[in-house]
Amino acid sequence: MIRNLIGSEWRLPAQDARSLPVYNPATAEVIEHVPLSDAREVDAAVRAAAETFGAWSRTAVMDRVRLMFRFKALLEDHFEELAALVTRHHGKTLDEARGEVRRGIEVVDFACGAPTLLQGRTLRDVSGGVDQDLYRYPVGVCAGIPPFNFPVMIPLWMFPLAVVAGNTFILKPSDRTPLGGARLAELFLEAGFPPGVLNVIHGAAGTVDALLEHPGISAISFVGSAPVAQHVYTEAAAHGKRVQALGGAKNHIVVMPDADPAVAVPAILNSAFGNAGERCLSGSVAVAVGSAADVLLDPLRDAATKLVVGPGDQEGVQVGPLIRAEHRDRVAAYVATGVAEGAELVVDGRREMSRRGFFLGPTILDRVTSQMSVGREEIFGPVLSIARAATLDDAIAQANASALGNMATIFTQSGRAGREFRERVEAGMAGINVPIAQPFAFFPFSGWKGSFFGDLHVHGMDGVEFYTRKKVVVTRW
Repeated sequence: MIRNLIGSEWRLPAQDARSLPVYNPATAEVIEHVPLSDAREVDAAVRAAAETFGAWSRTAVMDRVRLMFRFKALLEDHFEELAALVTRHHGKTLDEARGEVRRGIEVVDFACGAPTLLQGRTLRDVSGGVDQDLYRYPVGVCAGIPPFNFPVMIPLWMFPLAVVAGNTFILKPSDRTPLGGARLAELFLEAGFPPGVLNVIHGAAGTVDALLEHPGISAISFVGSAPVAQHVYTEAAAHGKRVQALGGAKNHIVVMPDADPAVAVPAILNSAFGNAGERCLSGSVAVAVGSAADVLLDPLRDAATKLVVGPGDQEGVQVGPLIRAEHRDRVAAYVATGVAEGAELVVDGRREMSRRGFFLGPTILDRVTSQMSVGREEIFGPVLSIARAATLDDAIAQANASALGNMATIFTQSGRAGREFRERVEAGMAGINVPIAQPFAFFPFSGWKGSFFGDLHVHGMDGVEFYTRKKVVVTRW
């Protein structure tokens, strides 16, 4: 069974703790068990983090950064190991796992700039003989609750920035993919960080609620579905914590008649079916404007049927399994519902469900409307819905009708159309002629509407602001 990290000690929860199996999604084999820690373990981790906070928060920023550079070097040294670990218990292809690890390390790169990022500002003679200074201070004990679909990248969105700012941290990895967070913690200790700076508590909903309610935690960072994000935001804020809660998505890809099919088709395939559709930046609905559908549908059908489905660690595989059998079945049920509601089934990935593991192949539904569940709800699987729109205005209106606002992209050769889309689409991350509008580490991951609850987004300067609080000092001598 996987152990919790509390202070310097890797230990199992109490003997009466329950556990859940951890699967290899490509084989359906149980490869580990994760404990369901309760409020006692959470309290022990909070006490360990709180005891360490005083000394760590006063550690010189350059000393904290030197340790962060060591951690980055270890991540690079273990890059392939981390990617293989992601594939083993999540299922994504090795190339996708490598991309995940690289994007996580980029946030560590950003955190290594703490001497600049944590600077305050000053104004002398704000009044006669009076100077005014602003300093950044850590907020205290912070906690992070990442999702199953990026078990290495999203923890690295959270704790490196938090600890380099002088906070201590409790990581609660997903109970479905807990091995990534545990391995990151091992490398973190190997880098030389003091015990108690990073603690790891495994568990599920009960563990999360214990974190939300604990009075010793000052800030919560969460990534997951929209309903759970809203719950985390509401409960944590009610207990006086600052919160950043990233929720779900229903991302639209608008394709104009002047778009280059050689660019748009592979981009849509990558966006819709990469990571088996299990990412909050997946392109879920392709909105073909005017005659665009006439040149998109056949190439998308042909290319999707040729995508290789299989275990992510096999060479040449392009689409891996879904995370669990029940999730695969839920996605398959959406396909059946879409057909029942009037969508046309162009490619049926359900043929892959008969093989060993939790597989469902790329699926395309045509003539989807925003009134259909497949056009409105987050599916989180390899299902692409194709919708139609007469004009760019209609396409933007379709995207904006969604209660979620994570990402939206457009493919066009018109600067006017691209600018109009950028200005009017109600999504926090917009792309023009790119498959996925994912910000780099030095910009915030900026979801809107039901895709985000809080004020300060994850990573970038928003992340620095989230993990620090400001003190203004007014001085007269």
